[in-house]
Amino acid sequence: MKAIVNVALKQGVLDDQGKATHHALDTLGFKEIVKDVRIGKQIILELNSSDEKSAKEEVVKMCQKLLANTVIEDYDIEIVG
Repeated sequence: MKAIVNVALKQGVLDDQGKATHHALDTLGFKEIVKDVRIGKQIILELNSSDEKSAKEEVVKMCQKLLANTVIEDYDIEIVG
């Protein structure tokens, strides 16, 4: 079983990397297409579990303790077969 964790800065938190990427895309000719850019990270965990509910509970604990800075970041968890 896998857990896919997507972590991104909360709305309202300045995303310097996103701003720089947005500016670069503008200068490359994508100004009319790209409205905004937010940069995050994806963490893929291989789990030793067959129970989806308990696996997700454990991944939530991992996020709260280590994988995400919950003061400035949001996270989303997807458990895959």
